[in-house]
Amino acid sequence: MEISDNCTPLSANNESRGTLVVFEGLDRSGKTSQCGRLVSYLEGLGHSVEIWRFPDRTTSVGQMISAYLTNKSQLDDHTIHLLFSANRWEKRSMMETKMKAGTTLIVDRYSYSGVAFSTAKGLDFEWCKAPETGLIAPDLVVYLDITPEKAAERGGYRGERYEQLEFQRKVAQHYKLLKDSSWKIVDACQPLDDVEKQVKEIVLQHIIACQKGKILSSLWSWETKRKFESVYAGGTMDTPESGKVFQYWHCCGSEDPFDPGCTAAPHASYDD
Repeated sequence: MEISDNCTPLSANNESRGTLVVFEGLDRSGKTSQCGRLVSYLEGLGHSVEIWRFPDRTTSVGQMISAYLTNKSQLDDHTIHLLFSANRWEKRSMMETKMKAGTTLIVDRYSYSGVAFSTAKGLDFEWCKAPETGLIAPDLVVYLDITPEKAAERGGYRGERYEQLEFQRKVAQHYKLLKDSSWKIVDACQPLDDVEKQVKEIVLQHIIACQKGKILSSLWSWETKRKFESVYAGGTMDTPESGKVFQYWHCCGSEDPFDPGCTAAPHASYDD
């Protein structure tokens, strides 16, 4: 049973399904182009595949976000962050349904963008991650790596609110805090065809794994496990000076609170 270090299982083993592939990177890193190329390639191989983009500007929430990004409205940083998250949540159920039916989703930006951009504005890292917890975890995150300076040289730069060189430098630094085992880094300064070739090879491996029954998981929920582990080992969660001890239990009844064979998330309560 394969479990990423940042997620909680949503599906059982051996259920063939579609793959969730997310493209991340700075503005003008080439995400939209590579998403389109990948979809065309996979369709040519006979795969059921769709391209999705966040924010999805077709919804009422997405239209509010679009007005903000195009400088037609002003919103508090916390408010716009929550709107971005809500925009992903309103599509979550449909994403899961399509993936379980065998459709692979190629997604242009996801929760990582939300956290990287908002923390670059000075918002708290854990606060920004919290509303994203429980969304579907990507099977693969393709990070198109480009320097902010190189991205700024590409056409269309400065078309929207966040396309400012100094801000993009901050975003690049905050992306580094989000990378985990699901990420693959691709040099986006290569010619488009070379980037495409590398992306194809990476993605096909993950599609095969999902067809063989790789579990569908939820984003960042499994981080609770790591926090509990540190307490279980003798530390504390948020108040090390309190002296309180956690009592653990699992829905499956396992004596090991972090038994990887249990599909339930770990739970805890304070023992006063």
